Amino acid sequence: MHIAILTFEGYNELDSLIALGVLNRIKSPGWRVSIASPTPTVRSMNGVVIESMADLDEACAADAVIVGSGSRTREVVEDRSIMGTLGRLDPARQLLAAQCSGTLVLARLGLLDDIPACTDLTTRPWVVAAGIDVLNQPFYARGNLATAGGCLASHYLAAWLITRLQGPEAAESALHYVAPVGEKQAYVDRALHNITPYLPAEPAALTSAPR
Repeated sequence: MHIAILTFEGYNELDSLIALGVLNRIKSPGWRVSIASPTPTVRSMNGVVIESMADLDEACAADAVIVGSGSRTREVVEDRSIMGTLGRLDPARQLLAAQCSGTLVLARLGLLDDIPACTDLTTRPWVVAAGIDVLNQPFYARGNLATAGGCLASHYLAAWLITRLQGPEAAESALHYVAPVGEKQAYVDRALHNITPYLPAEPAALTSAPR
């Protein structure tokens, strides 16, 4: 089970790395979480340089993908090479999630047509301009597509993915581990309160991704 976190130049550390940390609380055999980038290294909006763990081709073949956000997302969506590759993302065979300005990427790929979405306040006008109804809430999902707005909503996306792929008990355990001491149950309850209304009664089967 491969989960790729798309992370571009100018990335937001809170979006990519919080999700990475929460998702890696799962220790099931074959569970793999990767930072996926178009270049071998990427520098964050605050100057933190990290190495890519997977390329965009690998990400497009992953079982689940989080599109991270950053200060240069508008450059990303104008990059024909990047967007051409990401055009292979497909919610029929993958779980797809977007954080903040990552929602703009899904919108420009045509994956959010007729689906409302969440994003951060800065990105909101650009997502609206792309024809998407932006919700004033931290998380929304429909089928195999989820979006979140606000840096500290990244654990909602992680919890949604874990619930879909490993079940609610695994998600609760992962959140409980990272939650602040003295606030653990309240933290878990809030996250579950936000994602549970958007979980399918019976998750749709994903078709096999091409390798």
